[in-house]
Amino acid sequence: MAPANRKDPKRSAASESDYSLMEFMADFPDDEACLQWLWRTRCETGQSNHAHCPRCEEIRPFKRYGTKQQRQSWTCTACGLHMHPTAGTIFHKSSTSLHLWFYAMWLMTSTRCGISAKQLERELGVTYKTAWRMFHLIRNELMTQGDPERMAGPVEIDETFVGGRPRQGEVARYARETGNASLKSAARAYAWRKQTPVWGVVQRGGQVAAKVVPSTKYRTLAPHIQMHVVPGSTVYTDHATTYRSLKGFDHHTVDHRAHIYVSGNIHTNTIEGFWSLVKRGISGTHHAVSPKHLQGYVNEYVWRYNHRDDGRAMFLSLILRAATV
Repeated sequence: MAPANRKDPKRSAASESDYSLMEFMADFPDDEACLQWLWRTRCETGQSNHAHCPRCEEIRPFKRYGTKQQRQSWTCTACGLHMHPTAGTIFHKSSTSLHLWFYAMWLMTSTRCGISAKQLERELGVTYKTAWRMFHLIRNELMTQGDPERMAGPVEIDETFVGGRPRQGEVARYARETGNASLKSAARAYAWRKQTPVWGVVQRGGQVAAKVVPSTKYRTLAPHIQMHVVPGSTVYTDHATTYRSLKGFDHHTVDHRAHIYVSGNIHTNTIEGFWSLVKRGISGTHHAVSPKHLQGYVNEYVWRYNHRDDGRAMFLSLILRAATV
């Protein structure tokens, strides 16, 4: 089981921290504490050092023997079967210590704008390759969005583009090649080709889902909308022509072209706020993200947004997922 989400008596009452560094170090001071936690969470069946033995097919006592190899396993006292708490997890066959893995997950969940692999390299004293691999596995194995739950009630839908702005020389060359007399429209058209589109949907007061998509055309977005939104729900979008074909919903739009951003209850400010978190996090922390790995970074921000009101520390939710996935 996860450590209790209790407040550190040394922490200020005004602190917004759910799980401070001091609490983390008290619960997980070394590799042995992390391994014991994995054993208790993944294998034990309630009684200390008792687990279900796949070979015996019943609950058996297990004992951890000291070996020269410092094996991370418990042994069934009846048949001698070795059980490894790290098997089947992102820690399996990793030469990086469990303590560093747990600390990396604490860092990812304690920072609201994310943390770069270069910063993790400096924090842990590992190579950049190791730091990047750790983050890659945490994002793509633990922070996945999973099977979507359809959203009902007020829902906002929008898309955004992630990527750098084109240089003036690139825009001028593109304008000459396409015969576009307006540099402004050429810049907009070229940016859409250079940047990566991301589609998102959020339930007001609820959760968000976001996917990297090949285009923002309706035939591309329609399957995602049907998958994430309950038919007949109230849907709010901007004036984009993509959503003019939206059928089966109580659809309302707000015209951003006319500089109208709120009209009564009609707005897309919730999803726009989420895009702001993603873009500021990427530009400020990572500076640039390739289209190949963008979905993993989007998953991280979606996961953090969706666990903001869990009632327990995000770190505890993440390590529980690491133990059960």
